Amino acid sequence: MSTERADAGTGAALLRDTVVALSERAPAVVAAAAEQLRGIRLGLSFNDGTAASLTPRRGRLVVGAGRADAADVEVVFDDRAMNLLFDLQCRPVDQVLPGSLDVRGAPEQVLAVWRAFTLLSQRGSGLRFVQRLWEEYRRRSPGLWGAVPAGGGTADVPEATGWTALDYLNRRRPAPAAPGGAAPDWSPATAPRLLWDGRAAAPWWEELPLTDADLVETMRVCRDRVAGEMRRLIPDREPRRDLYDLMRAYPARQGKGLRPTLTVAACVAFGGRAQDAVRSAAALELFHNGFLVHDDIADESTHRRGLPTLQVAHGAGLAVNVGDGLNLLAVDALLSNLTTLGLARTLGLIRETLHMCRESVEGQAMELGWIRHGEVPADDTSYLTMSTKKTGWYTCISPCRIGAVCAGVTDPAVLDRFDEAFRLIGIAFQIQDDVLNLVGDEVLYGKEALGDLWEGKRTVMLIHLLRTVPDPEERALLRKIVLRPRHEQNDADVRVVLRSMHRHGCVDYAVALADDLAARGIAHFERDLDVVPENQGKAVLRQIAHYVTSRPL
Repeated sequence: MSTERADAGTGAALLRDTVVALSERAPAVVAAAAEQLRGIRLGLSFNDGTAASLTPRRGRLVVGAGRADAADVEVVFDDRAMNLLFDLQCRPVDQVLPGSLDVRGAPEQVLAVWRAFTLLSQRGSGLRFVQRLWEEYRRRSPGLWGAVPAGGGTADVPEATGWTALDYLNRRRPAPAAPGGAAPDWSPATAPRLLWDGRAAAPWWEELPLTDADLVETMRVCRDRVAGEMRRLIPDREPRRDLYDLMRAYPARQGKGLRPTLTVAACVAFGGRAQDAVRSAAALELFHNGFLVHDDIADESTHRRGLPTLQVAHGAGLAVNVGDGLNLLAVDALLSNLTTLGLARTLGLIRETLHMCRESVEGQAMELGWIRHGEVPADDTSYLTMSTKKTGWYTCISPCRIGAVCAGVTDPAVLDRFDEAFRLIGIAFQIQDDVLNLVGDEVLYGKEALGDLWEGKRTVMLIHLLRTVPDPEERALLRKIVLRPRHEQNDADVRVVLRSMHRHGCVDYAVALADDLAARGIAHFERDLDVVPENQGKAVLRQIAHYVTSRPL
């Protein structure tokens, strides 16, 4: 049975798919456009009779189906306007014609809309995944442009497409690596040029030594490269069955690659080579997987990334030993940097990693202590401190600092510039992770659904719930459920807590708090990291900073 949406191939679907793709792969582009709109709601009508709305919301762009009610600005695209939309070869005064690209609204709002669309088109048109979306739309609507040239399109071979902009980009595509030759260090051999470095757009005719800032693809490349390094670091020796084969289990259940990408991007941002950060990024991932094994035991978790946890599948004893072994390998991987990065950088890496581990252990102690002693923090402050230690450092701050050390930066005054921006971004990321545990798809989320409620984790939602429930009897019942050990919980009681969270607005509260923290983190990023030149690595760091605000919740 086909899963294709009924509106596939329409102008409204093209808008939706473009915004969704940019939100996932280049979230800083969407955030920049949303900043220009600042609350302006758009109504858009297309040449094929479809319509949609576009509304900015907390650094995101939300596309709605059908005609918008009470839109601030209305935009109408006819065939001519759709043809011109991505070329940007004409001046705005030559494009906006009555009945063609027709825009109606207050002058200042129309100008804001124009700036937002300019950002989306100029900065998005250099990204290969956007080009593929628009080429597919062109294939479905040949009447607008004529027949598609035989032999492929923008994603395959550089043949004429009939679009001035895409033809120009194709002619500039770097040549593939020669047979047997090495691929470029940062991205696939056929990556296009980038028209946007994360902050400023550049004309097509300017040659820039930058590549496609597709965040999903960048994270995949970094993740896979670091995963390969991890596989090489795990010994192929006995005892395989009860140690080394099990050490490969969690690393094989790969996540999105956030930590490896932060590490490599920070190294590149400070002028280092990507390969200089790969070994240290692999060490971080070994630590991460060792911590996950131990965390799952402490939390009595049953599933990790869609599969049984190690202690469920093989017993707690073997799982504890595997976690210990992964941490030992991580230390060995850090020390092995002596031969490639030298003594000073290796000592800096060890110092940064020890700090990360200490913060993580302290944060874990706070969280487990609340559960052990039957305590629920009275306000968010304690949660923010715990999350800074357990997530801010471990997931965001330390990977950046370690990447910078790999590039030769050991000055604490420079390394400290990462701290506040990525502390706030890390906490926002953790809160969103907690929200996804309640409302996300378990397959996409990768963890046990409602696991935080079963474990009684003191999330922002739970803390907010127990301090805001007005009925003393309901509050007493909820506290009684929350304080039970996991083995005494049952599905009915867990659902009672979940329904109460929704009824009292706890999820909305958490989402709003995460958005506020992320926005403050992005502001610190731009201010505190102004010492880092605008380059490919910094552009990726900026995309990750905005990624927190664009995650689907």
